[in-house]
Amino acid sequence: MLTLYYLAGALVLAGVLTTGLLLRSKASQKLNILFKTVSLILATALFFRYMSGNDVIEHIANFGQTGDSMSAIALENGMATKALVVLSLAQVWLAYVVELLVILASFFKVKTAPALLTFVGNAVFLLNFVLLWRHVNAIAGVTAMQTFNIRALLIAIETGLGLGYCILTAVTQYEDALLKGKDWIWFVVALVGMIIAQLPTYALSVVTSSTRFPMTAIDLNYYHRLILYPIIIVPITIYLTTKNLPVETRRFVLMYIAWSGLLQYSIYNRFQDFFGDGWVTSLPLHLCNTAMYVTPLCLTFKWKKLFYFTYFINVLGAFLALMMPDYDSTTAIFSTSTWRFYINHYQAFYMPLLVVGLGIFRRPRFKEFTYSMVAFGVYYVLMLILNGWFTNYDSGVDYFFINSNFIADKLGTWAENLRNATWEFDISNLHFKFYPLYQSLYFIVYIILALGVWFVYELGYNVVSGWLDIGLRNKKIKADKLALESQLNGRSIEEPMNVENSNKLILKKFTKRYGHSDVYAVKDASLEICGGEVYGFLGPNGAGKSTIIKSIVGIQTITDGAIEVCGYDVATQSVMAKRQIGFVPDHYALYERLTAREYINYIADLYGVSEEERNERLNKYIEIFEFQSAIDNPIKTYSHGMKQKVTIMSALIHNPKVWILDEPLTGLDPNSIFQVKECMKQHAKEGNIVFFSSHIIDVVERICDKIAIIRKGQIQCVKDVHQMERDGESLEQFYMEVINGSEVKPVAVNEPVKQEA
Repeated sequence: MLTLYYLAGALVLAGVLTTGLLLRSKASQKLNILFKTVSLILATALFFRYMSGNDVIEHIANFGQTGDSMSAIALENGMATKALVVLSLAQVWLAYVVELLVILASFFKVKTAPALLTFVGNAVFLLNFVLLWRHVNAIAGVTAMQTFNIRALLIAIETGLGLGYCILTAVTQYEDALLKGKDWIWFVVALVGMIIAQLPTYALSVVTSSTRFPMTAIDLNYYHRLILYPIIIVPITIYLTTKNLPVETRRFVLMYIAWSGLLQYSIYNRFQDFFGDGWVTSLPLHLCNTAMYVTPLCLTFKWKKLFYFTYFINVLGAFLALMMPDYDSTTAIFSTSTWRFYINHYQAFYMPLLVVGLGIFRRPRFKEFTYSMVAFGVYYVLMLILNGWFTNYDSGVDYFFINSNFIADKLGTWAENLRNATWEFDISNLHFKFYPLYQSLYFIVYIILALGVWFVYELGYNVVSGWLDIGLRNKKIKADKLALESQLNGRSIEEPMNVENSNKLILKKFTKRYGHSDVYAVKDASLEICGGEVYGFLGPNGAGKSTIIKSIVGIQTITDGAIEVCGYDVATQSVMAKRQIGFVPDHYALYERLTAREYINYIADLYGVSEEERNERLNKYIEIFEFQSAIDNPIKTYSHGMKQKVTIMSALIHNPKVWILDEPLTGLDPNSIFQVKECMKQHAKEGNIVFFSSHIIDVVERICDKIAIIRKGQIQCVKDVHQMERDGESLEQFYMEVINGSEVKPVAVNEPVKQEA
């Protein structure tokens, strides 16, 4: 029989290589089809071989030793020494590692895949081809060498397919396989990760006694806690390792882990388990069991809606199962059943979180949560029916633990008492029994817990996003500082980038877009405002006025273009640019427990204003705004207009070169409006810039030197107000014509804004 198996493997190998070499000179698309075809055939062979029976090596424990001699199973299957047991285990283990790599690699463009296939895949498949008989013995047993065995034949076919695939990869992708520099670090990381992911559930019991270190199921003893730690360590490690990789690579990694987990989980879910005695209890209908199938299928076929079911429901169930495992106190830490339990629940717990955290599927909204709860309701009712039905065939049936007192026993007497209310009836010769109070409360509590867990998810994601954002910002700050030092060419970083513009506010083709939206809030806005000018900024709501102002003062980032404040670049010299600005926002935010004097002194401290200067300026503004009686009262006692005055005084306390106001007159009384207008005129007379937006055309016409009108994110024109007055032109009429699009065309993208005389 061994000759037949070798012949089958050799023929398959020859067929793959011959076809590949013939297609190599033709279109690469046909070669890709061959790779995918080989992958799918290999997947089919592996599926039927694995599901058709148990691996012989599963039944070997403690290196095959019984006392001072090897066990009968080990001796019968060619494993007469510890070394041969280890070699057989390594063959089986590494075969799974490289076979899953071959199955997935042709469907993903992953940088390290060609190197892994060339160096690791060829080595493992070649070893298994040379020692095919030992691989067959470890899987199908010695009897497969004596009589024909379909599983042995499939092993030979798998080996031929895998070796042919890897040789073709080495021949056709040899340049990609020759990694350089840090790529080899990723090669090692990927290899170690794949080996760990494919750890057979029986591996530890093969190399040690499966009865060592018995565990107590639910008391969180030392061994129990030791096994729980990886549910935190493993996902964090995977996340930090892969978060900066291309999305296709991240999906490949998660699929490899998910399918590896399903392979190891299925050790007790093979064909004989589904179709033999005890098939009822073998059905994977527990929530955490379904997760082993749902997650890899969702990743493979991009089933987003089904994924959110496992995201909300399976994760919670897996966590509760890990805290309250259902194995008995005689279970050992190294037993196959223990590792199968934890591989199952580890993945059910952290895989959905990683899928969202790594951006494969987006973070769910309330709509997805609602759909998931409806799906859970359907699942729950179905399990109630199946539990009641299948109990007639096997009293141990208890899908999702809603039929027995497994959960109630851990909650106390009150939960046990709820089970006293029962509903029983017969249909034909079948008896059904339900616990309506207990099972209804069970469902409601689970929904509430799922909602709470969703909140925890979001909190965790926000914390991680915050950390990552801080890290990215720090990197950007360092990079900007180096670029700035280079541009300044030895000058102090506190000097303006462009000294010649030290008394100007300039927008150079400023563009702002929020997120990934295709709509621009502002597009190619250009302005030049000189010292000594009161500059009005007009436009309807949503035109882009506040967007420009917030970008000038540094509240939000610049998508494209540049902004200079007194020669300082807002993007690269943000701190120095802000020092030149006094800002009065449309919606102020004050520390209302402070007095006005305390708050203004606080702002003065931020700008480094000396005590003498601040007192002189503050006294001047107290008098101007008639604030003597209120300056030392808490801000929370002030009216809207008084708070606006505090905001204005704090914006002027450091005597900024650029005073920016966004709708400053809203809510002020006529006297206060007059005072603010006088302050604006006086500040401009001292050679400073006053730039403000307003909807009050009359005010703009009376105090402004120039105005700019913006419409739909584009600056339409710039006008000299004094010239308009001399020409007898009405600003209000002109403004209405511009915003209605009947008078002035928008400035072209590549043309500077021309001021009209």
